[in-house]
Amino acid sequence: MLHVTCDLCGKVLQPGEDQRYVVKIEAYAVHDPTEITEDDLDLDHMEAVSQMLQESEENECTAELVEPYKNFRYDLCPECHKKFIRDPLAKDKEQKFDFSKN
Repeated sequence: MLHVTCDLCGKVLQPGEDQRYVVKIEAYAVHDPTEITEDDLDLDHMEAVSQMLQESEENECTAELVEPYKNFRYDLCPECHKKFIRDPLAKDKEQKFDFSKN
């Protein structure tokens, strides 16, 4: 038997009986290339590439590698789905400071 719980509140959802929602999120790195100029085309970049490769090999053990692509899948009950739709990044839950005017 398939066991499903809401990934936000933990409520047990009975397959075929309880309504549930699936939320899929993709996160990936984006590279926005800059404009190529005539100077860029005239330069020989092989030395710069060689230097970058050498530096990356030297720093390989300490470099933090960022996953270029990651996907997530969540099961939500109807109540948590409504909350997610209203505030998908949970910005309302961020701690708000209310400083007095002294």
